[in-house]
Amino acid sequence: MIKYKISHTTTYEYDAPVAVCQNIVYLTPRATPYQSCSYHRLTIRPLPASPHRRTDYFGNTASLFSLSTGHRKLQITAHSTVEMSERPSPADGSTIAWERVRDGLPQNRTEEGLGDYQFCFPSSRVPMLPELAAYGRQSFTPNRPIVDALRDLAHRIYTDFTYDPAATTVNTPIAEAFEKKHGVCQDLAHVMLGCLRPLGLAARYVSGYLRTHQTEGQPRLVGADASHAWISLFCGEHGWVDVDPTNDLLPSTEHITVAWGRDFGDVCPVSGMFVGGGSHRLTVAVDVAPST
Repeated sequence: MIKYKISHTTTYEYDAPVAVCQNIVYLTPRATPYQSCSYHRLTIRPLPASPHRRTDYFGNTASLFSLSTGHRKLQITAHSTVEMSERPSPADGSTIAWERVRDGLPQNRTEEGLGDYQFCFPSSRVPMLPELAAYGRQSFTPNRPIVDALRDLAHRIYTDFTYDPAATTVNTPIAEAFEKKHGVCQDLAHVMLGCLRPLGLAARYVSGYLRTHQTEGQPRLVGADASHAWISLFCGEHGWVDVDPTNDLLPSTEHITVAWGRDFGDVCPVSGMFVGGGSHRLTVAVDVAPST
């Protein structure tokens, strides 16, 4: 068991007063079979009048608040303590053929089965594009074990794409990111979803954090001590299997899950609207530290 203390601070500074703002925040780590959140506190300055939490459609914790007093600076800080246990990874060749998973998804009419099946379809940021479908089929060849194909696709994205924060913005279309072969973890996750869903497979977007231990002579994994994104694929009897195409690996104890949905738009860490403010500056500071 590994324990982490996480702090995530988002600061908006405005050139003119903001008269009113409304926000929704996804910063509370989820409970999963391999992760538990024993402490979470959200601090907002200025102090909102009536903050509240709810569980959204996908089971994520959403925090909502509004401010109706003029302000030039908004700071949102989340402190969490999370305990992680190691996830077992399926052995190479041990999973069933991906076509069997595909064919079984629409046949499971239970509540759980329909919950899985809903991630087979396009979303606002991940449309069905023929070029992505063709790229995905290069890994998902006939009768290939599903996790083997998944790992191969992640490796190809890792090899073919360049991590480049200057190449895209939060609103860059998936087709543009795919054409440029440049982007950040959000883009690579969206591209991978766009490869999997046209095959009839259920794949969801995962938002969270990545912590790495840098060793001498080894490169530091991209995304450390920052918000990170990866994807999860439904693999039949093996359940949901996470994979990180940005770093070409199956997550274990150093990927901390906050929320999941169809794409980034469902689980943006901080989003909302404001009136006034003029132009603004955004800074984000994340720290993920092991704790005893």
